[in-house]
Amino acid sequence: MDKTDEQKKPKDRDIPEAGAAHKKADESVDDVVIESYNDDSGLGSGTTPEERIKRLREKLRTAEKEKAANLDGWQRAKADFINYKKREEENKGEFLKFAREELVNDLIPVLESFHMAFANKTAWAKVDESWRRGVEHIHAQLVQILGNHGVTPIDPAGAVFDPKEHTAIGTVETTDSGKYHKVAEVLQLGYRLNGKLIRSPRVKVYGAKSDATAETEKQ
Repeated sequence: MDKTDEQKKPKDRDIPEAGAAHKKADESVDDVVIESYNDDSGLGSGTTPEERIKRLREKLRTAEKEKAANLDGWQRAKADFINYKKREEENKGEFLKFAREELVNDLIPVLESFHMAFANKTAWAKVDESWRRGVEHIHAQLVQILGNHGVTPIDPAGAVFDPKEHTAIGTVETTDSGKYHKVAEVLQLGYRLNGKLIRSPRVKVYGAKSDATAETEKQ
């Protein structure tokens, strides 16, 4: 074989390069066809550039509406979740504030026992001084501890009787009309826990003298 024939014969390394170029050209054609199909979907082959622009603007408006709707839905969901977390925190706080109510109610009779002992001042004064001071110190500690947990006493002595908060268990007759419907005596203190009424005070209320009492006094 002469040199001329060798030059005419294609080299083996040139064949794959030609095949790769042909394959790349086919892929480019496919991409163009796909893009053309996506852009021209729903349009006739004879559409003008103005019609294409109009079509694209309509798609843009639709996409913007969908975007706004999705954003609004997301914002609403986020706000609902934040509000839910706030409510949960508030409910948790309320639960913790009043979870100790049962314990406080059990301790109130202990406080009332102290008050009953202190109320009889004559008998209390006869008690050994060192022992008396010890008991008073224990009472003060108990009151302080309960106060630290939101317990406050209610002593309505001299205040206008409030049937919503006070429990009347008797009356004290008086001729002083300025005292009518006011608390004359507090028999048992009331208590609040973090502002909530958990025990109403038991009181006696001033009232006008009855005709029978007035007649008896005249005699």
